[in-house]
Amino acid sequence: HTGLFAAGIGRSGAFNRTLTPMSFQSEDRSIWEAQDVYITMSPLMHVKKYSLQERVGKLLLIHGEADENSGTYPMQSERYFAALKAFGIESRLVILPHERHSYRARESILHMAWEQEEWLKSLDP
Repeated sequence: HTGLFAAGIGRSGAFNRTLTPMSFQSEDRSIWEAQDVYITMSPLMHVKKYSLQERVGKLLLIHGEADENSGTYPMQSERYFAALKAFGIESRLVILPHERHSYRARESILHMAWEQEEWLKSLDP
């Protein structure tokens, strides 16, 4: 949620913590006990505020199509990408076919590396 960076890269992320309402990572409280924490930790909830900043960095999202991690289903990246686009934030979503939360296929790892390099090369000097 900062304008400090010209670009960002999110891989297999959890961009909306309300989709894991009972707990996440080291947060043992439910969303009903710690709603402010869930909102604060959800980049999706800050897209509009982020879009109004003087400097808005662009964002590359990469996600495995078969991510079975309950906190990082591909829907997390798809919904975040849709919100970024809706608020005019330059972004790109790459879905890696057949990949889970951790990418294993050589082709996927090379594709991810290529996408990241191209994304960063596209920054204004």
